[in-house]
Amino acid sequence: MTNDQRRRGDPAPQSLAQKLVARAAGRAQVSVGEVLTCQVDLAMFHDSSGPRRLKPMLEELGATIKDKSRLVLVMDHYVPERDEASRKIVRIAREWARDQALPHVYDSQGICHVVLPQQGHLRPGMFCVGGDSHSPTGGAFGAYMFGIGSTEMLGVVVTGEIWLQVPRTIAMRWEGRLSPGVCAKDMMLAMIARFGMNGAAYQAVEFCGEAVRALPMAERMTLCNMSAELGAQTGLVAPDEVTHQWLREVARVPAAALEEAADWTSRWCSDAGSFDEEHGFIAQDLAPQLAAPHSPAKGVPIAVHVDTRIDIAYIGACTGAKLEDLRHAAQVLRGRRIAVGMRLLVAPASLKDRAQAEREGTMKVLTDAGATVLPSSCGACAGYGDSFGENETVISSTARNFKGRMGPASAQVFLGSPFTVAASALRGRITDPREVLA
Repeated sequence: MTNDQRRRGDPAPQSLAQKLVARAAGRAQVSVGEVLTCQVDLAMFHDSSGPRRLKPMLEELGATIKDKSRLVLVMDHYVPERDEASRKIVRIAREWARDQALPHVYDSQGICHVVLPQQGHLRPGMFCVGGDSHSPTGGAFGAYMFGIGSTEMLGVVVTGEIWLQVPRTIAMRWEGRLSPGVCAKDMMLAMIARFGMNGAAYQAVEFCGEAVRALPMAERMTLCNMSAELGAQTGLVAPDEVTHQWLREVARVPAAALEEAADWTSRWCSDAGSFDEEHGFIAQDLAPQLAAPHSPAKGVPIAVHVDTRIDIAYIGACTGAKLEDLRHAAQVLRGRRIAVGMRLLVAPASLKDRAQAEREGTMKVLTDAGATVLPSSCGACAGYGDSFGENETVISSTARNFKGRMGPASAQVFLGSPFTVAASALRGRITDPREVLA
């Protein structure tokens, strides 16, 4: 804000994050650092973070749920149940959901961060919380969404409110266009490597610029999802016609609700001069990226690790197995077979994405290439189900590769895009996908 604007008493420019928080707090505008009480439009939790923790706390307090219509429960972490411990966790979730008559329950339909928007629960302008660290995925739809712990969720469930300190906004501006074989996952690995996993601690990160506007919704979801790996409270992309079209065609949001939101683009955007910090990137200069074990922050251009032998290629998780991710892998694998001795595991992010991939032939391309299809759940990303063996080397499209997260501590997990994972499966060694696509 300029000195002239201050003298005239002009309103301070507001970032998209500030506008969303202001709406939730019932304010015309807010300032960075203010501590405010916000009304929560939607709270999402899953079988791991939700009922098994909330139920005993509610009972101990003698408290009740304020508004069940604002809660969404997704069973995705411990399904399909493979042992007695997982059966118990899922049973608690199912019985509690039935006893409470929760209206929005999605059991074994896919991963919460993908199921939630696909079922039409997210719109621009909303203020939401989630019982999972990758809840900022919702910011791809112009909603303020962030992850909270179980005790914070208890407060939200009982009161419908949560306090928040207005964050600074960091703009990540990507100009130009990405090259073939390069995608949002590569953008994120490059940013995490540059700024570190605490580079945006308790701040809002807004992804903007020509390259971001050119991305489909699934790719925008990847950006906001992995803002968690930057340490951000939330990640955001301002809504536009791409958002509107996805909500209309994929989420099947009623036409009347979309008509009410005709001012999305003009209302839910950052004012000029509102960013507290800004960083610029040239999209066409970006090469495929790879994060070495055991941190997403160990990202480097793929050439650094090219030809490293691998045992398993894994395409899964909310970050790396949405419909667009499956299509990226299929571009690489079409008409080809994976290397002898390789295992290519594919766990589509949701049943809806899997069904569409089957209708259009994408899943057939993957299975013809030798892929084994796994259930649509968090799976190996959460260290459950089909995790990896001792001393195995894995290339994965997931968001994290911490030591011991996806199997034994001896497993070496590299992170890459679905393009890169698929190309590496073809040769049994880390491969630049541009070589195959060319």
